[in-house]
Amino acid sequence: MPSFLSQFLRLILTVVLGLFAAVFAVSLLAAALIVVVLSLLKSLITGRKPAPAMVFGRFQRFSPQGMWPGRPAPEKPANPNAGHIVDVEAREVPEDRRQP
Repeated sequence: MPSFLSQFLRLILTVVLGLFAAVFAVSLLAAALIVVVLSLLKSLITGRKPAPAMVFGRFQRFSPQGMWPGRPAPEKPANPNAGHIVDVEAREVPEDRRQP
């Protein structure tokens, strides 16, 4: 009889801990989803790219060739000064004045 009771209590404890782990995982996923949605809304309102997109763009731009599979190697012109000239209207972009 004691072995049956100990097995039953072990099963109950395993189920309860499994439920706690599932609730914890779902709450982490929900928090991450809320952060992503708020970040996208902020980027839509401010008109700037989302921060993660900018960070990965910098990684790709400054990484050595061959680090990102599937990405074609950029073509370098024979004469570096023979690039395309684009005439644009300059405007000042205000910086974020956030203090850490």
